[in-house]
Amino acid sequence: MRCSNCGKCCEGTEMELSNDDIRRLEGAGYQRNQFSVLDNHAIRLMNVDGWCVFYSPAERNCRVYKNRPLGCRLYPVVYSDDEGVMVDELCPMGHSVSKREFRTKGSVLRKLLRKIDEERRCATLPVQIDADEYRADQKSVRKMSEV
Repeated sequence: MRCSNCGKCCEGTEMELSNDDIRRLEGAGYQRNQFSVLDNHAIRLMNVDGWCVFYSPAERNCRVYKNRPLGCRLYPVVYSDDEGVMVDELCPMGHSVSKREFRTKGSVLRKLLRKIDEERRCATLPVQIDADEYRADQKSVRKMSEV
């Protein structure tokens, strides 16, 4: 694939992050809260002013290119709920993805998505507890222990 550095892939990104992506970015000196957000139980790259937090529109480059998430490395091969693995039509250089590259990146993308799904299933996410429900549950537990 021949990238034109247009930044379309970094505009309004919804890129999900794997635990490996997070560790790699933290290893590069960033704190998780500087680059990620929790969105509908998915950890995603943060956007600032409509762009990925790591993309510089003025310089048209990625500040963490060597450490970028795997999903960014696979772009413009993406997954659509409607079409499955596909080349993102927003990428002006999508036509330069060879069949071989598409197959390879598609296979890696499927594995990445399964991994992220598994990580999400295993993750312990913070849960908000309603105080009244908590008190009612505690009363029920006390009553059961009295029996």
